[in-house]
Amino acid sequence: MFHLQRSVSRPSSSSAPSNAPSTGHSRRAGAARGAFAFIVMMGVVSLFSDMTHEGARSILGEYLNLTGASATAIGFVSGFGELCGYSLRIISGYFADKSKNYWGLIIAGYTIQVVAIPALALIPEHGWILACSLVVAERIGKAVKKPAKNTLVSFAASEVGTGKGFAYQEFLDQLGAFLGPAMLFVIGLVQGTSHLFSTYRLSFALLGIPAAITISLLIAARRAYPHPENFEEPTPEEQGNAPHDEATSSDTPRNQSHDAQPSTSFHFRRSFAVYMIAICLFAFGFADFTLITLHVAATHLFPAESYSLLYAGAMAVDAVAALVFGSLYDKVGLRALMISTALSALFPPLIFLPHSAALICLGIALWGVGMGAQESIMKAAVATIIPRSMRATGYGIFETGFGVAWFIGSWLLGYLYDTNLIALVIVSVTTQLLAIVFYFQCMRIAHNETSELLQ
Repeated sequence: MFHLQRSVSRPSSSSAPSNAPSTGHSRRAGAARGAFAFIVMMGVVSLFSDMTHEGARSILGEYLNLTGASATAIGFVSGFGELCGYSLRIISGYFADKSKNYWGLIIAGYTIQVVAIPALALIPEHGWILACSLVVAERIGKAVKKPAKNTLVSFAASEVGTGKGFAYQEFLDQLGAFLGPAMLFVIGLVQGTSHLFSTYRLSFALLGIPAAITISLLIAARRAYPHPENFEEPTPEEQGNAPHDEATSSDTPRNQSHDAQPSTSFHFRRSFAVYMIAICLFAFGFADFTLITLHVAATHLFPAESYSLLYAGAMAVDAVAALVFGSLYDKVGLRALMISTALSALFPPLIFLPHSAALICLGIALWGVGMGAQESIMKAAVATIIPRSMRATGYGIFETGFGVAWFIGSWLLGYLYDTNLIALVIVSVTTQLLAIVFYFQCMRIAHNETSELLQ
């Protein structure tokens, strides 16, 4: 069975001494430990980063309203910010591949993203325009760093299992997404809601603590692992581009030997094109949690102060689902994504049709399963389809397509929410199930591409 995973042939030498196998094994084991440590370190960076911006998102809508922004302005800025946050990734991904300055883009993007959050504490009353500008800046920062970061993680993930590598990242990432809103929930309980604007400003100021930790850990990671690209062995296709001489011995750093003549121009493989159709269909039908919160509030089944806890619960499910399906991906390939998508397709009828708190909670849990797959398996699949020399561009295209489809889909689902809930459920479920069909087709095409490459 084909699992959409790249097989890597290790270079060998007939003139190696007799103890070379054990030495090579020890070297590979050391590389795997180093790769795992790098993934965990970047995961901890994501943990504190998500504490910062996901904590902010749990109170951002009401804070913007208190600064004087209308509902229309909040909706526009939220949508525009997300559109910028995704569409600009194709540019930053292309630049990352051309310049190979992965760390520079990651540090710049993270700095913009996490500094924008505590800066919201400085917004005066009626300063909604400046506040909205910071919201957009935070999303732009994410666009700058995301393709480069995913590319570095994919290099290390090749040593520990691509699915598991991204799953570990997502677990720590979503742990931060849980802790951030939970932290602000506690601050709200302590401070009270009599002076809500002051409470929110304090909350944003305190989010400066995980923001500072994020930047500090990122600089430490850059010093400890200046060249994460060395974790990944070249494919047979990339080995064919390297000169076959003594300079390409196993003692030579990989980025100086096998990638001596890498292809940096992006080629749209048919499997990747079909995969893009699948993930765009999934994104189009996957409702944003803002819409879910709006519906939950309309049902009056939950107290208002519990909304951030519902989101935190969804993030907790997301984290566990990422670990489960990430490990499953390394065993069965894209079939893991087909299973997770089939499960997430059940959330729209459970959330939007019944008037039941229990069923809504179940639907939110299934929504979390879909999010976990989105942030782990979908990224892992890109790493197995796209060669490393052009992978940041691939991630940029993937995330831009996903974001644009999610933006358009959210717009349509929001309209259907106001007009016809049944139509909303039908559109959401149908597009997610259609994505499964294209995932299957992608597996078949990628299998044929791999067979042609090995001939």
